[in-house]
Amino acid sequence: MSTSTIALPAPTNSARTARIYGKEAKYEFVKLLRTRTFSLATIGFPVMFYIIFGLANRHAFDGSVHMAKYMLAGYACFGLIGAALFGIGVGLSSDLAAGWLELKRASPMPVAAYLFAKCASAAAFGLIIVSILTTIGISFGDVHLTLTEIAKMLGVTLAGSISFASMGLLIALLVPANAAPGIINLIYLPMSFLSGLWVPIKFMPHWLQGIAPLLPTYHLSQIMLSVFHYNDTMSLTTHWNALIGFTLLMLGFSRLIFHRKEQNA
Repeated sequence: MSTSTIALPAPTNSARTARIYGKEAKYEFVKLLRTRTFSLATIGFPVMFYIIFGLANRHAFDGSVHMAKYMLAGYACFGLIGAALFGIGVGLSSDLAAGWLELKRASPMPVAAYLFAKCASAAAFGLIIVSILTTIGISFGDVHLTLTEIAKMLGVTLAGSISFASMGLLIALLVPANAAPGIINLIYLPMSFLSGLWVPIKFMPHWLQGIAPLLPTYHLSQIMLSVFHYNDTMSLTTHWNALIGFTLLMLGFSRLIFHRKEQNA
């Protein structure tokens, strides 16, 4: 009796590469999720602040602006920026110090898969944070959102995560691992405050309001606020161009520094 065998087609190079990228992103996300000092703090701080300050203003209006809805956009940006900066900046800096990146580069895995996993995990945490904040705002803050507005918020979250992941990459290449958390806080917290992510920019002194347009966090917040039509009078195209320019600048400096490190190695 003869038995026939069925030959399964071998996976193509593109399918194999996609599987590598997917697995690397999955394990990076799981690693960050199990790192309580990262996951609890990254998700907990924006949620805690929104519960304290956002829900306290659930019945407050400034003209036609619902303050709880306004602050939802601000703390959403605050959360996704933190996930990107700490996920990339601290995580990559620690991997560089431990020699983990050198081991990855010596393996058959594409180096781009490593960076993709870092960015994808940061974006995933950003989406989780914004989803939780949105749920809290709708459930307890009298915030009314359409499905279109929610979809736009998630889209801005992805764009913002990619943009500030580029900043995290530059910080990781410049700052030692043990100093990275402190340096990121020194950059991240003042930028968040000065951009109106905690307190609406119009309630700040005029001289501080003049600083805000110089910061990428401000442009991201205005793009997020535009979902609710709460943004400033500046063109939305200007905000997008500023955010894209910031991203390209960070990536350009990162590429230059990385190549110098390669030459000196």
